[in-house]
Parts: sequence; structure tokens; C-alpha cells
Amino acid sequence: MIQSPPQDLRRVIGFAGGTALIVGITIGGGIFRKPPTIAGLVPDPVVILGLWTAFGLISICGALAVAELSSLLPEAGGVYVFLREAYGDAAAFVFGWLYVLVTTPTAVAALATVFAEFLLNLLGMPVDATAAQMIAIAAIITLTCANVLGARVGAAVSELTTLVKVTALAAIILGAFLLGHGSLSHITERGVIEGGGLARAVASVFWTYDGWIAVSMIAGEVVAPERLMKRIIIVGMLVIVTLYVGANLAYLYMMPVGVMAQQKEAIARTVMTAIAGPPGGVLIMLAIMTSVFGALNGNLLAKTRVPYAMARDGLIFSFLGNTHPRWATPWAALVIQGAVAIIMVLVLRDFDTLTTYFVVVEWAALIFAVAAVFVLRRKMAERPRPFRTPAYPWAPLCFMLGTVVGLSAIVWGEIQVGNFSPIYGLGIAAAGFPVHYLWKRLQRST
Repeated sequence: MIQSPPQDLRRVIGFAGGTALIVGITIGGGIFRKPPTIAGLVPDPVVILGLWTAFGLISICGALAVAELSSLLPEAGGVYVFLREAYGDAAAFVFGWLYVLVTTPTAVAALATVFAEFLLNLLGMPVDATAAQMIAIAAIITLTCANVLGARVGAAVSELTTLVKVTALAAIILGAFLLGHGSLSHITERGVIEGGGLARAVASVFWTYDGWIAVSMIAGEVVAPERLMKRIIIVGMLVIVTLYVGANLAYLYMMPVGVMAQQKEAIARTVMTAIAGPPGGVLIMLAIMTSVFGALNGNLLAKTRVPYAMARDGLIFSFLGNTHPRWATPWAALVIQGAVAIIMVLVLRDFDTLTTYFVVVEWAALIFAVAAVFVLRRKMAERPRPFRTPAYPWAPLCFMLGTVVGLSAIVWGEIQVGNFSPIYGLGIAAAGFPVHYLWKRLQRST
């Protein structure tokens, strides 16, 4: 087993910064974009709220297991480290190469593109492809530079943007029920649900919850991680689930599910315009942009720690493990992933197809990551665990079973409409094993 050398990253992220990261990474554009899509696929408010609640609880169960793993192995890389210790280098390599080559740069590109589209919409300008690409590239360059300057700078950006987005969602929820002219009868309406629509709606809910795992990747930079990581993960997940369910209740209270499905612009802007007039709509649009900007920053800050950890283990080019001599950040990994993300901005075409592609690949990996809690309780039985998963083994089993059911439904639903991108994504993941074999052969011959 390859062991990581002593790390050079500084422990500068505290409870507030870490909690802001998990909330900031997870709450991006999804809660402001996906609800109308889900309403169109599942025209039943009770089922919609059930989906958000069920997969929120499933995510919390997974987060509890990850909290134990993070306190057991508080190293930069998160899931990569868990997989390496539980299953060996090959499994860790496959996860890492997907993050390096596909999911992280494409997720960053998608968030940057969404940010650009929202900005052009706010300015009343047509969403021109060239203008959107230039704005997206500028956002990636700006945040890459901010994170090269230090994890404390990146975490500070996340704290600020997370405060804005949490305030915005709280304003929507409280404004709808205290000042809005909605009706509780909207929530009790029933509609006809088709199996394919329900399965595709699950993909949208998964995408919106996706991101919480990334906070484990900066465990190597958290102050006293054995004490703080569990608090960061649990508090962050409770905040996320509460805001998501509350926001959907507010949306449904303000409009019937059929109207909700027809929204063309960000639904939050529609709701706030109804509550506070056009100025309220503009303010919430600014908050949405801040939300996406924060998620973009969080992805750059946390997920670049995976290639850094891989390089330190000798599983990828060694220069990606370099830290900046002054700011002690993995600057090479940040610059490379930022550059790949810029390339993705220039070729990105179908946002919805890509989000489904991400969800299936990433959450399939999370099943194995959470299962690592069972493996490491045997392999590292004597090692101190400052936090132990409550309701073990039922909590991690609940996550694994719920995720398997959800992913199976997504793949089936997408195949029904001719979208095979989840299969392609899983194929790329499987191709990582022969690539790992070739990499090891290459290293032995040099």
C-alpha cells in the first residue's frame, strides 16, 4: 500500500469556514433551476416534497459515515483517501482520474456557464454564447487565482457567498409564508405520475444534493479535524436539507404545481417578484448568482485536493503534488484543473445531460466510499475514532440501499428517453482500471 508523505498544506480552516464550504458547494444553482423541471416530471406536490425529504435523509446517512471516515483519516483527498485505504490503489486511482479528467473540470465549467447566463439575464442582455463563454472563463480564472493565494482566502470567499445564499433562501421561505399570497391547497393537489418521469426527477434531486462529499477532501486543512470534521458535516447537511425542503414548500405554496412547471426564468425570481416587486426579483437574482459563484469557488477549493493527494501517492504526475512555497496551496493542481475547465467551457453543450452523467458516476463512487466504513472498521479496528457513525450499521446501509435504488431508477429513466450518458460515464470509470495497470507498468519501467 502506498502511503502519502507528510503533507505541506496548512490547517487554517475552522468550523465556520468548513460549514460554509459544505453548504456553499452543495447549494449552487440546482435549488434555483431544478424545481420547475421536477414539477414537470412529477406533477404531484406531495411526491415532490417526499423526494426532497427522502434523499435529504439518505444524504445525511451517508454524511454520518463520512464524518467517521474523515475523523479516522483527516487527510487531504477525502473520498480518494477512504477508497485507497479500504480497497487499494486501483480503486482510488479510478475515482481520482474521473475527478481529474472529467467530473471536476466539467462541473466547474457548467457552474461557470450558468453563472454567466444568470449575469447576462440580470443585465437584460441576450444570452450570447461568446459573451457567456468569456464571462465563465473570467470567473474560473478569478477564483483559481483566489484559491492559489491560500485556503483561507478560498474559505473566506465561501463564507461570504454562503451567507448570501442562505439568507436568500431564508428570505424566500419566510417571505412566501409571511408576506406571500399563496395557498396551502396548492400543496395537496394530486397529479398523474409516470415511472419514467419519476426516475428522471430523482436525477434532478440527486444533482441538487450533489457536492456535500467534497468537504471531506479538505480535511487536511481543517484545524483539529478529528474534532471539527464531524460537526462541519452534520451541521452543514442539516442546514442544506432544511433549506431545500423549505424552499420547495415556499415555491409550491406560492403557485400550483402546473404553473411551477412552466417557469422559464429562475423560479426564485418569480416568487420574490410576487412578494416584493421587481426590486425583490433583482435582489434574489443577485443572490442566485452569488450562490452559483460560491459553489464554483467551493468546487475549485475542495476537489483539486484529489489530484494533489494522488500525486503525493505516486499515482499521477508528481508536479500536481507541488505546493506553493509562499501560500502552501496545491497551485499546480488548481491551475491544471482550471485550464481543463476553461476548455470544457468552450465545448460544453448540454447541461442537463452532463448533470445526469455526473450524478450517476459520482454517486456510484459514493456507495463504495460509504461502504468503506465497514471495511475500515475491520482493517483499522484499533485506530482511534473521535466520531463513530450513529445507528451503525443501519445509517450507512440506508445510504447505500437508497442510492442504489435511486441510481437504478435514473439509468432506467434516461435509457427510456434515449439518453445513454450514464452508461458512458460508468464505462469511462471502468476504463480507469486498465489505465491504472498501464501507469504502474510505466512507473516500474522508468
